[in-house]
Amino acid sequence: MRLLHTSDWHLGRAFHRVNMLGAQAEFIGHLVTTVREHAVDAVVVSGDVYDRAVPPLAAVELFDDALHRLADLGVPTVMISGNHDSARRLGVGAGLIGRAGIHLRTEPAACGTPVVLSDTHGDVAFYGLPYLEPALVKDEFGVQKAGHEAVLAAAMDRVRADLATRAPGTRSVVLAHAFVTGGEASDSERDITVGGVAAVPAGVFDGVDYAALGHLHGSQTITERVRYSGSPLPYSFSESDHRKSMWLVDLDAEGAVTAERVDCPVPRTLARIRGTLEELLADPRLVPQEEAWVEATLTDPVRPAEPMARLCERFPHTLSLVFDPERAPDDPDVSYARRLAGRSDQEIAEDFVAHVRGAGPDEREQAVLRDAFDAVRADEAVREVAR
Repeated sequence: MRLLHTSDWHLGRAFHRVNMLGAQAEFIGHLVTTVREHAVDAVVVSGDVYDRAVPPLAAVELFDDALHRLADLGVPTVMISGNHDSARRLGVGAGLIGRAGIHLRTEPAACGTPVVLSDTHGDVAFYGLPYLEPALVKDEFGVQKAGHEAVLAAAMDRVRADLATRAPGTRSVVLAHAFVTGGEASDSERDITVGGVAAVPAGVFDGVDYAALGHLHGSQTITERVRYSGSPLPYSFSESDHRKSMWLVDLDAEGAVTAERVDCPVPRTLARIRGTLEELLADPRLVPQEEAWVEATLTDPVRPAEPMARLCERFPHTLSLVFDPERAPDDPDVSYARRLAGRSDQEIAEDFVAHVRGAGPDEREQAVLRDAFDAVRADEAVREVAR
């Protein structure tokens, strides 16, 4: 059986101030063409279909168009909700839409109920694990402590239990939206840290033939059977070195996996350039970047006059301007943002405690801070669904 694995469409999202709906529509067209030209048997979409819980109307219309075009192909599609989606909204009409061959899996309780498709070698069971917010699903899965590994492991126990009841030789595919250990993150993913931990081990997916992952925006292979497709379009300059693609996966009669990447159309390349303003305006090596979307980091010790206007004369698609004067790390003028770069909310809070009272938090106080951040994140997730 040949699968096309994609995820993280983020319909409705902009890239800085650039509207990406046109590029997203082009991707949907490319997806449909790929399904047709490569004789794909099933499409799997591993979450973050939309960019937010309440997407703009234009994004909903594009999704509607995608559903119709996929249904017209007569090729089954299995799709899960991600942490950016509202599972309830995405799942509206799932039963009816399923009659057209588009199988939406947004209910955590249904993790162990697969979509079963068949080829000449027998059945393939597709298990959809929507994004599992630990604080919201821990009771459903009977875990005592809310954490990504615990709830995902419990969901996979249901998958393996169901698979054990099926005919010998039944192959299996799991769709999941999670941060798996070994994956490389980018700046455009929403933080899903719980209890100080975001990642889960790849071994949680043991026992299935292929795990089609979503959440991380770079296409990557965790193991031969566990892969991220990545987002089809760039959504931050940290993705400037990404090759945007989908996975074309073949499952043979025994469940062995072979996979190749199918490139996605990218509207414009990304470039990150760095130097003083005069250096960037004069450097002949930057000619290839003149037509790219540009993030320019200026290292001038004093902020130059009208830097964006001057940069745009040479690089008309400059979207981001960063000031990073070359100073010693202990210089008092080093920006607050720079000092905080790369630090988690937990670390920043602990530093604040140390600054205020002269000593950092002990283990009990660290746990209190973790619980507070987790409670706020869970509350935000509930509020998004309720809006």
